[in-house]
Amino acid sequence: MTETTGYSGSGLVLVKNPHLDLMEEDILYHLDLGTKTHNLPAMFGDIKFVCVGGSPRRMRAFAQFMRRELGLAGPGEDVADICGGSDRYAMYRAGPVLSISHGMGIPSISIMLHELIKLLHHAKCRDVTIIRIGTSGGLGIEAGSVVITDTAVDSSFQPRFEQVVLGDVVVRSTELDKGLAEELLACSRDIPDFPTLIGHTMCTYDFYEGQGRLDGALCSFSSEKKLEYLRRAYDAGVRNIEMESTAFAALCGLCGLKAAVVCVALLDRLEGDQIRASHEVLWEYQQRPQRLIAAFIRKRLGLFATD
Repeated sequence: MTETTGYSGSGLVLVKNPHLDLMEEDILYHLDLGTKTHNLPAMFGDIKFVCVGGSPRRMRAFAQFMRRELGLAGPGEDVADICGGSDRYAMYRAGPVLSISHGMGIPSISIMLHELIKLLHHAKCRDVTIIRIGTSGGLGIEAGSVVITDTAVDSSFQPRFEQVVLGDVVVRSTELDKGLAEELLACSRDIPDFPTLIGHTMCTYDFYEGQGRLDGALCSFSSEKKLEYLRRAYDAGVRNIEMESTAFAALCGLCGLKAAVVCVALLDRLEGDQIRASHEVLWEYQQRPQRLIAAFIRKRLGLFATD
């Protein structure tokens, strides 16, 4: 069974679940929020941008960065974790921007997205843009390059996300908003100190064997087989590899959210498996997608760049 994407003409976030209308209360358990315990429209109704990333620390830093970029940060002010009662995810806001961690891998981001999408729906948010900001392994590109995903593909280089539902395999499209990707690429031209490109992103279920690494606890293939596979991926248009994009693209597309994936490459996987750059270099790499997204949001809001 194949499910296709759908967009709401009203700009509202869709939920494709008739059972929600029969519930007196919806508890967003992993976010420590709920429709009876919190006034979600008052808390989140003005959100226009949602940025998600794996690490709570990184998404807290991004929220602090966005507060400065939008002129919202006062001396000594900090950001509060809206999901402080949960130890699963962290959520912060900076004006119209929501910054949320999603953990590592498809199961973790899938749980967060189900509850985030319901939150945006209950809050009656309109015209929301959602962007995954992350790290990845590059493919045939230099370390530090930023990849804007046009299509997320699986380990067979197909644009699909397969979800098992009640024992049946449901296939969902993983195409992302191409207009948004082009808009982000245009913004990158004003940040010339690192390369930015559009390409396919391959999403895997594993960091080691699933990505053809030779340095895991298990490895049943040769270095030659590894390189042959990665070169086939490159020839199929793949420019980076991570572990969340297919689920992200599928869920966002089905629920009418304009979505993008923007990840920095920490290394070129055609040259090795282990990440050897210093912490200082890696930290600067991780700022690169954040800088691009900040420039995009400022442009959308009609704000000038900050010094």
